Amino acid sequence: MKKKTVFIFSAVCALAVVAMILALVLTGGTAEQEEFVPPEFDSAAQSGVPEAADKSWTQIYRDGMNFSAHICGKVVIKDGSADLFFSSDSSNNVWLRLRILDESGNILAETGLLKPGEYLKTVEFISPPPSGTKIKLKIMAYEPQTYYSAGAVTLNTTAE
Repeated sequence: MKKKTVFIFSAVCALAVVAMILALVLTGGTAEQEEFVPPEFDSAAQSGVPEAADKSWTQIYRDGMNFSAHICGKVVIKDGSADLFFSSDSSNNVWLRLRILDESGNILAETGLLKPGEYLKTVEFISPPPSGTKIKLKIMAYEPQTYYSAGAVTLNTTAE
């Protein structure tokens, strides 16, 4: 009985090893991964500090963050765009990008990269949400040259 159990266990192990070898051979030994395409710099970026339209322009920073940014959290969409005055503070050592998402995580709008000391007044929407829709403003930081993540912050707000 003991020999029979050892034999069955050995056979199962051998089959498992053969299955793993076949999986490696058939897939080329690596899982397919999408090629990383670095985001482009935003062609509409301007140097300096924007003259924000109202007092809803706010600094985004907490101790321990790798970056500081400013943005207008009041998202008023008109003709498919919104003036958000998205700004990368000149003290940053990272590149910033803004993504606007719906509650399901679908991208409604996104910018190109901003270098430190640049801002983007207006953000164009791919798919403008109706007024009253809950949205997320996600600011992502990238290390220059490597494009490694240097952190991200998400702000919850509502489209107007």
